[in-house]
Amino acid sequence: MKLLSAVIRPHKLDDVREALQEVGITGLTVTEVKGFGRQMGHTELYRGAEYKIEFLPKIKIDVGVTDEQAGPACDAIQAAATTDKIGDGKIFVSDLEQVVRIRTAETGETAL
Repeated sequence: MKLLSAVIRPHKLDDVREALQEVGITGLTVTEVKGFGRQMGHTELYRGAEYKIEFLPKIKIDVGVTDEQAGPACDAIQAAATTDKIGDGKIFVSDLEQVVRIRTAETGETAL
C-alpha cells in the first residue's frame, strides 16, 4: 500500500478530485496548508503599505491506495493539477505499513 501526499494549488482541488474518481479512488483527505518553495511568494499592497507574502496558500491531499493504484493515481493528480508554472506543487509517495478502518476494525487493503 502507498500513501500519496500531494500539495497543489487551491483552485485545482476539484479537478484533482474528479481525476482521482475517474481512476477509481473514492476517498481522500484535504488540508489547507501554506508553503514556501521556488515560487518565492509575492508582494501585496494594503492601505498604501507593501507586504511580502512568502508562505502561499496550498491544498494538501492525502490518499491511501493499493500498490496497483499508485501509478494511475499519481498520473491523474499530476495531469489534473498542472498549469505548467512554478508553484504547481509536488506529489510525495510513501510506503503505507498498515491501515485500520475504525468502524469495522478491517485492516490492510480492505480498510482502504
